[in-house]
Amino acid sequence: MKLISWNVNGIRACVNKGFSEFFHKIDADIFCIQETKCQPEQIELNFEGYKAYWNSAERKGYSGTAIFTKKEPIDVTYGIGIEEHDKEGRVITLEFEQFYMVNIYTPNAKRELERLGYRQLWEDEIRKYLLKLNETKPVIMCGDLNVAHEEIDLKNPKSNRGNAGFTDEEREKMTELLHAGFVDSFRFLYPDKTDSYSWWSYMGKAREKNIGWRIDYFIVSKDIKDKIKGAMIYPEIMGSDHCPVGLIIE
Repeated sequence: MKLISWNVNGIRACVNKGFSEFFHKIDADIFCIQETKCQPEQIELNFEGYKAYWNSAERKGYSGTAIFTKKEPIDVTYGIGIEEHDKEGRVITLEFEQFYMVNIYTPNAKRELERLGYRQLWEDEIRKYLLKLNETKPVIMCGDLNVAHEEIDLKNPKSNRGNAGFTDEEREKMTELLHAGFVDSFRFLYPDKTDSYSWWSYMGKAREKNIGWRIDYFIVSKDIKDKIKGAMIYPEIMGSDHCPVGLIIE
């Protein structure tokens, strides 16, 4: 089974930059997107053979997630049942027979770390939510998690230490999640692989020079880690400041 995740940084803009071509070419079983920045009625985006599920933020032009899936899920949940966290359209969960598919767009701590406190609360609630799901069946979670977990996950760790996405607090929350029974699929297969990034600043030709961060993930329940057959990053795919990432799982 092939799964894809992509922060499109505005699906309406990304559609004009090759989104549909990549979507058709990659032929994923499940395709998750984050930062849609639109309501479903604002865009005509139907793919033959796929069901689509959208969770948009109350605030227009902001945040939002969507999932396109070939197989119809047993159940669909929007958000995690906590109003404070759910109004920004950041989580969709599809329940399938053998696993839960959770698409997440984690809040950014922002410059000056003005949202770091909220972000820490979010991380605790998300971890509880995933652990609750995991009691029933394995979880595959993907998305823009807005954190480079280890120094190997960004080009310039020393100069970025303490910046949003690479604070000790955010990194520790990721460690807590993994220690709670989950696996970073990319690092499971490639523990030492360097220069593998999924986001680049638009400034200073960062993408051209590959001065990036790996902040987009597929995280799976430890119970199914041996079913991971492939973990991919597609830096050649343009259309957003993020590139797509993928997972092949049995």
